[in-house]
Amino acid sequence: MMSHPKARLVVLISGNGSNLQAMIDAIQSGKMKAEIIAVISNKRDAYGLERAGKAGIPVVVLPVMKEQTREEYDAQLAQTVQRYVPDWVVLAGWMRILSMNFLRHFPNRVVNLHPALPGTFPGTHAIERAYEAFQQGEISTTGVMVHLVPDEGVDAGPVLAQTQVKILPGDTLEDLETRIHQTEHRLLVDTLVQLISKENAHV
Repeated sequence: MMSHPKARLVVLISGNGSNLQAMIDAIQSGKMKAEIIAVISNKRDAYGLERAGKAGIPVVVLPVMKEQTREEYDAQLAQTVQRYVPDWVVLAGWMRILSMNFLRHFPNRVVNLHPALPGTFPGTHAIERAYEAFQQGEISTTGVMVHLVPDEGVDAGPVLAQTQVKILPGDTLEDLETRIHQTEHRLLVDTLVQLISKENAHV
């Protein structure tokens, strides 16, 4: 029986890269049949670059130049990513909204992770905003979702997976952040594993 080649992933990060680490760990343990072929960051000081370096993954730092428009940057980013011929582009803490100048090159291939449930708290500071809503008595549950990014809608593409995270009465913001990050790591890896195996079933 022929074994399928590993899925090729390019991961875009802007910060700590804990979700990147979860992906690296899942690949090293054999849970995820994939290879991270490059990690690209728009921030030079993103700690995720060190995580990638330790795992022997090529890194590219692509900061936004002052004179660049969003469209120009996204076109440059798309060219950079295309060189690696990825099966999937994974946004793991990527803090820029991507325009169609990037997205049209990778239709149904860009996967984003967002620390909130569909339709709630799009954009930045989602965990803090959920915690505030909890303190106001508006919600008792938040969550995490993984979705495709077909267009410039913020955290609004077709949902691949979601899971609820309860907010407990004694929670500090840090408690909630920890629980959400643990959930993110698990959900992102599980969703990617499913995407990759589904794709392989069609090969």
